[in-house]
Amino acid sequence: MEGKVLARIGAIVFVAIAITVTVIEMTREDGPAPVSTAPSLQPPADPLRATLRHCQQLGEAAASDADCLAAWAENRDRFLGRAPAPAAPNGGQ
Repeated sequence: MEGKVLARIGAIVFVAIAITVTVIEMTREDGPAPVSTAPSLQPPADPLRATLRHCQQLGEAAASDADCLAAWAENRDRFLGRAPAPAAPNGGQ
């Protein structure tokens, strides 16, 4: 019988501590979050990105634009991790 009483007292103490911790946590006032004063990092301007954005705005006309075709080839090479393809000769002219 003595063991059951100690188990009940232990359970009551555990529940009382859990309730107390919960009440303290709920009544705590959170201060404002600290403001970061570090400047935001700006990535360097990428001319390829600007060209791709222009080609996107052209829509279907970009499929026949030489600058867009070259930009897409460079972007594809960059994505695949390949070195840019050398400039093709103009058919021996």
